[in-house]
Amino acid sequence: MKNVLILADGSVAKNFVDWISKKRVAENNYYVTCYQSDVTPDKMGQNITVLKIDPTSYARLNTVMHEVRFSIVFIVLQNMQDAQYALENIHMIDNKMRVILLHQWGDQKINFKLEHVTVIDSDNLLAAHLYDHLPNVPVVAQNVGVGQGEIMEIHVPFGSSFAYRHVGSIVQRKWKIVAIYRNEKQIIPTHATMIRPDDTLLVLGKPIVLNGVYKTINKRRGLFPEPFGKNLYLILDFALDRENAMIYLKESIYLLQQLERKQLFVRILNHGDFELLNQIREYESENVTILVCYDVTQYQHTIEYDIHKNDIGLVLNSIDRFENDKLKGLLYDLRKIVYLFGDEPLYNVKESVVLMGEKEQMESISSSAFEISELLKLKLCLCDFDPEGDFTSKKMIIEHYENLTQILNTEINIVQKIANPVRELEKRQDLLQIAPFEENLNANNFVKYISTKIQDFLLITQTHPKLLVPYAINDQ
Repeated sequence: MKNVLILADGSVAKNFVDWISKKRVAENNYYVTCYQSDVTPDKMGQNITVLKIDPTSYARLNTVMHEVRFSIVFIVLQNMQDAQYALENIHMIDNKMRVILLHQWGDQKINFKLEHVTVIDSDNLLAAHLYDHLPNVPVVAQNVGVGQGEIMEIHVPFGSSFAYRHVGSIVQRKWKIVAIYRNEKQIIPTHATMIRPDDTLLVLGKPIVLNGVYKTINKRRGLFPEPFGKNLYLILDFALDRENAMIYLKESIYLLQQLERKQLFVRILNHGDFELLNQIREYESENVTILVCYDVTQYQHTIEYDIHKNDIGLVLNSIDRFENDKLKGLLYDLRKIVYLFGDEPLYNVKESVVLMGEKEQMESISSSAFEISELLKLKLCLCDFDPEGDFTSKKMIIEHYENLTQILNTEINIVQKIANPVRELEKRQDLLQIAPFEENLNANNFVKYISTKIQDFLLITQTHPKLLVPYAINDQ
């Protein structure tokens, strides 16, 4: 449920509240402040609360905004001076609050210090609607196509699971982000374009799909592994994982318990050990489903089908299984987060570590790094281990992560050290390594000996568990 505060006065405000009452959006609660009772309609929905207070009073407004957490404030006031006072009060109470201001005072300008204010000019709005009815003038978006909602504008709120993600890392099946509006400018996105809070996305696709996309974008953080998918998927290959199968299963269930309203699907491959299979089946529950693949020759099709059918966002498997039979390529193409088991179990991990790489990669995985660290109560460490001591080139990466700590109200430990990153990481214990999921990981044995890139050494050791976050290198 989202709470909406409406500072109301005048005929436009009355019609606005009346419209809200008739439409009855069940997911919203409305709090309407007004000078006089004639602003509110005779019949109102149960989700509308009338507050008979002066919206220009700082003390009254401060009390209301601290008692209820609002997602947005609408200022629909007849008097320009009243609107000015209301904006100043909101700025003092919460300078991050998103505000919609109806400007109905002609050429007179109103001043405000708030960053996130959308001004709707009543004169321009009426003129635009009249203009749409002229001959030989293109119609506005709502009248394009079949008119069933296949084009939608979606605002990205602070804390959205889409914020600070590259467009290319988000699977867009039966829908597509065709434009981004930021600071009153249009951006035609590429795979490398980062979505930021307060952006407006113009999306195109099937109406039923877009409704789901809208809900996902407006969900708050804490819903990991979204937006890559909702549920968890464990692949156990008895030919490769037999000795550690029960350890991997318990570790996966532990991760499941840290997440909200998720399910774990366990796909068994090469199931020749029936005693082990029966032990695993004992863990089947309402949230844990055991699936057995009987046709080993078609297992890749089975895995792909499972991932699409069950809305999988995170795939858990061993490094041996990950590198075997082109599974790595399949998961990369599907843009899923991958968890690779290590010798250290996840429930013993105390710290999450990101080794600095290319700027675009570090930005791409930053949101997931903060979220998984928060969910598992891990200390997040951003490490720059450079044998040459070239730390100046990573300044923008550090600024990006520091900005996120302020926005997300969290902490991060930044370490810069002249050291070999692989050896330095081996010295550390009880950590989860978070890295970008690139197409070419450990390309071949020869590359491992001559490369200086971290990703070419990522799969050499399985001391620490690893979380690979999808990253799109090039446009497609």
